[in-house]
Amino acid sequence: MVTVSAQKPPAPHGYISISTKRLLHNLEINAGARASVWVDSMRASSPTHIKSTPDDQGAWNLHHPSALEMFEQIIDASKGKQIIMFLDYDGTLSPIVEDPDRAFMSNKMRKTVRKLAKCFPTAIVSGRCRDKVYKFVKLAEQYYAGSHGMDIKGPEKRSKTDKVTEHVIFQPASEFLPMIDEVYKQLVETTKSTPGAKVENNKFCLSVHFRCVDEKKWSGLAQQVKSVLKEYPKLRLTQGRKVLEIRPTIKWDKGKALEFLLESLGFANCTDVFPVYIGDDRTDEDAFKILRDRGQGFGILVSKYPKDTNASYSLQEPDEVMDFLRRLVEWKQLSMGA
Repeated sequence: MVTVSAQKPPAPHGYISISTKRLLHNLEINAGARASVWVDSMRASSPTHIKSTPDDQGAWNLHHPSALEMFEQIIDASKGKQIIMFLDYDGTLSPIVEDPDRAFMSNKMRKTVRKLAKCFPTAIVSGRCRDKVYKFVKLAEQYYAGSHGMDIKGPEKRSKTDKVTEHVIFQPASEFLPMIDEVYKQLVETTKSTPGAKVENNKFCLSVHFRCVDEKKWSGLAQQVKSVLKEYPKLRLTQGRKVLEIRPTIKWDKGKALEFLLESLGFANCTDVFPVYIGDDRTDEDAFKILRDRGQGFGILVSKYPKDTNASYSLQEPDEVMDFLRRLVEWKQLSMGA
């Protein structure tokens, strides 16, 4: 009897034979590399992980000086122009907190923003749901752009009968609402196995907060989110400060919202307008870049650490933001008095 050993069939002409084991190993490496990139990106979004030397800090401060220290130069640049204020909420008007539902602004900050809105057209531009931001701020005198600018409302107006009317200006992603709600329910179910993860429905977008998630679980959380989104190609995944953001794929962001508000206020093609945008997050960079490209006004990044940014100036924390806004109000009141 002749024993014939089993042999693998030859590979078809033009193909290279690769073992299944090796292929699976390569797929695991690639998947691991992609996960590593996401974790590195998530880690970079946390200021607590950013390391900088005194030289780095000094060089960064040289290119992004304190808006408080440069206040007089800023005022000189704005003379003869209409200042318009755009303010992010979390990390700018309120401190960053572990529970996003408790990101309350102080009464002192609220009084300052109320005075600011009486002196200059003012808009709050946030990734949060517009209604939720309004409940935090509680001021009717200004514009609100929620969901990264996908839900914009003007100041409330009172009629002669004292009836309050809300002026909703723009909602470019209304058709996505059913899809957003559907994905929200799936994300809540999928991520509940990750301790500390919190999914927030911001109406036209979703936020998966990982501020309270153990860093060892970040990769798994990112995979959970992506596993849900693979069935929804019309939604895209981006990152903010300790948060994963799910948004419609439409070309709309905080920069587009800034341009839209300028147009709504009648300053689309004006040379005598001076927009100032203050924010602390990656999503605010879209607005900073718009101002830099327009060559009008400037952006102020709120950060204690050096970051790549299109902002011209910096402030370290919400308390410094409040000081800057107070000085703007005082300058305006003095100039009007004069």
